[in-house]
Amino acid sequence: MEYVQMFQEYMGNGLVVGWYLVSLAYLLMKEKRRHVRILFVYVPLIILLLFFNPLFAKLISLMEDIYWRLLWLLPISMTIAYTAVRLYGEVKGKMRVAAAVLCVIMVTLSGSYIYQSSGIVKAENEYHVPQTVVDICDAIIIPGREVRALFPDEMLYYVRQYTPLVCMPYGREVFGWVENDLNDLMREETIDLSQLAGMAKEYQCHYIILPKDKQLVGNLLDYEYILFDTIDGYQIYKDTTMNFSVVSLKKDRTLLGCRFIVI
Repeated sequence: MEYVQMFQEYMGNGLVVGWYLVSLAYLLMKEKRRHVRILFVYVPLIILLLFFNPLFAKLISLMEDIYWRLLWLLPISMTIAYTAVRLYGEVKGKMRVAAAVLCVIMVTLSGSYIYQSSGIVKAENEYHVPQTVVDICDAIIIPGREVRALFPDEMLYYVRQYTPLVCMPYGREVFGWVENDLNDLMREETIDLSQLAGMAKEYQCHYIILPKDKQLVGNLLDYEYILFDTIDGYQIYKDTTMNFSVVSLKKDRTLLGCRFIVI
């Protein structure tokens, strides 16, 4: 059953969700205030019943890629915190100190050191994106217009964070819920540049950015590209057939309107 596997993956090491289920059971037995029971007991139980209901899972099977997000509705952190404070209020004297220390230990053991994640690195600039992305974008930006560039996967998250002037043929949707032939080709261990050049032209990409150590078959220079620049181990190829003109807007006194003039 896929929804059971989803729940197991959502649990991680199991401790946080374990504390949550224990807290949920405790509040079910002990909590008397109606509004608290509705928020921390009844609503979460309904969500869990729906999540594990095969009929409900089948009903929204078309949304299986985001089905697990139903678990986001569970107030896990709030429930654990409320239960811990409630238990702390019920003990007396030195036991309070012991209870507080126990709660801290439980929370610490339930998680992991987030800064060990490969996705977290020391900021290289004020934009909090890799400096290589900044340098490449600055190199290909044409003031006064947008350009479209084909980036490798490791840069997709950062380009749109840095500038709206550099567009991409696909975004982070290719990491989970949308397939893209051009992205599939970029992910190949060995890229056929004849295919890449043709598809990049179909997507109207002004630039193609490739890692210098990427295994390639062919030469983009044979497909009306030039090597525009090399930055931090990435080669930037420019399509010589694309229009790089800047379009500006000026007043037309005769028509009392606006017209586009290509400079």
